[in-house]
Amino acid sequence: MCLGVPGRVVEVKDNGIAVVEFSNGVTIETDANTIEGIQPGDHVIVHAGIIISKLTIEQMEEWAHDIRDFIRELEEKESEIIEMLEGLREGDIAEESGED
Repeated sequence: MCLGVPGRVVEVKDNGIAVVEFSNGVTIETDANTIEGIQPGDHVIVHAGIIISKLTIEQMEEWAHDIRDFIRELEEKESEIIEMLEGLREGDIAEESGED
């Protein structure tokens, strides 16, 4: 599985290198030669240091919505996993003390 990370182009250099800023404030130089017409302000997807896609504002908003939903689902699953682990621990404690 490949993971593309969304970012915003802040600078395009003459040699086809674009400086992309990500949501955490980190900026990296990326290869922008794969997509024509990359300009500062463009929203892009970066994978392995290469811009693989240019996104519209609408696509970025949809992406952000999907990520929020995914995080919400993970948080719900986290609670379920914690409850399951606590149940397993209680079972281990009961076994150690000889209780059924």
